[in-house]
Amino acid sequence: MAAGNGRRILIHDRDPLFTKQFRTTLGAAGVRALKLPKRSPNLNGYCDSFVRSIKRECLNRMILFGEQHLRYVVGQFVERHHVERPHQGLGNRTVEPPAGPPPRDGPVRCRERLGGMLKSYYRDAASWLGRDM
Repeated sequence: MAAGNGRRILIHDRDPLFTKQFRTTLGAAGVRALKLPKRSPNLNGYCDSFVRSIKRECLNRMILFGEQHLRYVVGQFVERHHVERPHQGLGNRTVEPPAGPPPRDGPVRCRERLGGMLKSYYRDAASWLGRDM
């Protein structure tokens, strides 16, 4: 079991699913498991919100065929979540801001992920300027 993207710490709540055997397996893979303190629901609010979002918008609507498929689906969701989806807590901006200001003119295009399950709309200034990409 390898840690994803070079991360070596797993922060988790006190759910009984995180057994000693599970933590031992993580430790053998070089991942340190940190348990949240008791009665601290405010510490994992962002994580809970993200998990609810990925389940509601994606995972509950799909039949997954193995770990590789799950990793692909989660990767597509995370990419959309950080790059394309506006967040109210950030003033309706994306987590990773675009390189320049968004174009104000041009046709509106749709970017689809996961066969159209996740859609993002953007303004394509290049085709408006006659440089259709």
